[in-house]
Amino acid sequence: MTPYIDPLRVPPTLRPEPTSDPRGSQVEIELTETWTRLHSELPPTRVWAYNGHFPGPTFEVRRGRRIRVAWTNRLTGPFPVTAVAVPRGEPTDPNSNHPGRDGVKPDPDVAALPGWIVTHLHGAVTGGGNDGWAENAVGHGDAQLCEYPNDHPATQWWYHDHGMNITRWNVYAGLVGTYLIRDAEEDALRLPRAPYELPLILADRNLDRDEAEGTGGAGDEGPLNGRLLHKVLSLGPNPETGKDVTLPFTGPYTTVNGTIWPYMEVEPRWYRFRLLNASNARTYELAFVDEEGVPVPDGTVKQIGSDGGLLPRPVDLGFTDDPDPARRRVLSAAPAERFDLLVDFRALRGRKLRLVNVGATGFGVPDPARNIPYPHVMEFRVGAEPVEDPFVLPATLSASFQKLTHDIPHHHRLVVLTPPGTVGGGGHPEIWEMADITEEVGHRAVPRADGVIQVRGRDGKLRTYRRIARTFDDTLGFKVAHDDYEQWSFLNLGGPTHPMHIHLADFQILSRDGFDVSGFDRALGGTSEGRPVTFAPGASVPVAPNEAGWKDVFQVPAGQMVNVLGRFDGAHGRFMYHCHLLEHEDMGMMRPFAVMPGEVLKFDHGPGGGHGGGHH
Repeated sequence: MTPYIDPLRVPPTLRPEPTSDPRGSQVEIELTETWTRLHSELPPTRVWAYNGHFPGPTFEVRRGRRIRVAWTNRLTGPFPVTAVAVPRGEPTDPNSNHPGRDGVKPDPDVAALPGWIVTHLHGAVTGGGNDGWAENAVGHGDAQLCEYPNDHPATQWWYHDHGMNITRWNVYAGLVGTYLIRDAEEDALRLPRAPYELPLILADRNLDRDEAEGTGGAGDEGPLNGRLLHKVLSLGPNPETGKDVTLPFTGPYTTVNGTIWPYMEVEPRWYRFRLLNASNARTYELAFVDEEGVPVPDGTVKQIGSDGGLLPRPVDLGFTDDPDPARRRVLSAAPAERFDLLVDFRALRGRKLRLVNVGATGFGVPDPARNIPYPHVMEFRVGAEPVEDPFVLPATLSASFQKLTHDIPHHHRLVVLTPPGTVGGGGHPEIWEMADITEEVGHRAVPRADGVIQVRGRDGKLRTYRRIARTFDDTLGFKVAHDDYEQWSFLNLGGPTHPMHIHLADFQILSRDGFDVSGFDRALGGTSEGRPVTFAPGASVPVAPNEAGWKDVFQVPAGQMVNVLGRFDGAHGRFMYHCHLLEHEDMGMMRPFAVMPGEVLKFDHGPGGGHGGGHH
């Protein structure tokens, strides 16, 4: 396919009308099957969509204006995604990041899936009954009724399917859209607005091929047929469960607002882009470059907001194509992360700029070994004639922003992310919830045991933790008192980077601490005797300036403990937290937690009143 020949599509904007009804505006969104052209050189593609649009309409609401949404399931017909798991090839061969099924027959169980959906408004502060609990999905003809108070500072949320076990395929089928909250503080900044503000929803996709003539049905090397293909690598059956173990999905083609490699004609002025990575599992390393792959000048791109709203002040996203990856500067965007960007096209009149996905081989250069056969994302064509633009970039964005510190009284929780191949894990990474049992065992090395991990932290103290949960259906472990501050620490003991998402609350990243995790024994499921997981100051990294705001998704690389602090206020109920690599989420990396009034929690019969890791 030819890059940059199709114009960028912009989803329609949905603005619920103000009402005097205290229940708020009533909105119905119908989920239907529709056809779309992902690229003008492709046949139409069948997708699932909100109100017939792929991506769905962009909600735009005012802070504090409550709305009620009926997400009505009108989905019919066969499932629109072809799913295959192909055997893993040589280590240097990604083997899944090209079109076609490689002769593997489609998974009949995926083909037989019904339209069983539940929509989650990602980032929303709303009661547990409105959050899109994964098992509360509805079938054809039924509606999921949700109430959104929208009592939140200006930000970008997004909505997507969250069906238990099948989120990866329902989202892949097209069920995504973005949701903007406006408030007076944002209004006062006089930021660019439509048509100079628009969403950029990134998602990678793969496509099936027709079977070539003369193959007798044994091959699929014919032309691209437009059908969505969810192709992943199979690692073989898990001996404990018999189920196939697969890697997360990455696809060769990047879509922006549902179009593969689009272009956009822009004026030489400031634009505001609300960028969302809605991919199943691909983390993009993004850069703005010219036609020769040279990064745009410093000061061209500013980040002014993240997942939870405006940053305290603008952050300059300078891009540097340095041969040393440690000195290379790009914008790392994991699945579900949002980036509020301002791009200054004024000094770039008459030029073409490109947003590219960066691999190890350089800006705008293919890197098949790292699953980037095509680095293209989209192209911007800047007009040659100057225009009047009154916008002035403010030095301070949010006077209401308050920095959280460890001095705020809060509770601690530790969540361990285990590497693939850990005993009992079914071949997949897992979420382990841990309880601090240091007082029980004392500050000493303990015998090797499954589910027991010793950690020597930044303060030099040795702490012992015992696993209390590892699967979604294990007993509820985390019970949070409404209005309490909590520090959640995510410790990745090995494997891929996990973008961890906590429903309901916004957080700030306190630190990214490096750890020597070599003492963790996968075959044992715990730390080796006398070899705790140990704080390694040389492996710590400072919190990046564009991560200094409010967030609800946090990248947790291997060998790192990411400590986040937030307040659970605004709603009660049962919620979820999980890895936002959708294949990981569906295969076990998701756990529930409950928020209830502190006065009620005092009567809880769980250990420590449900608080777990102690108060600090």
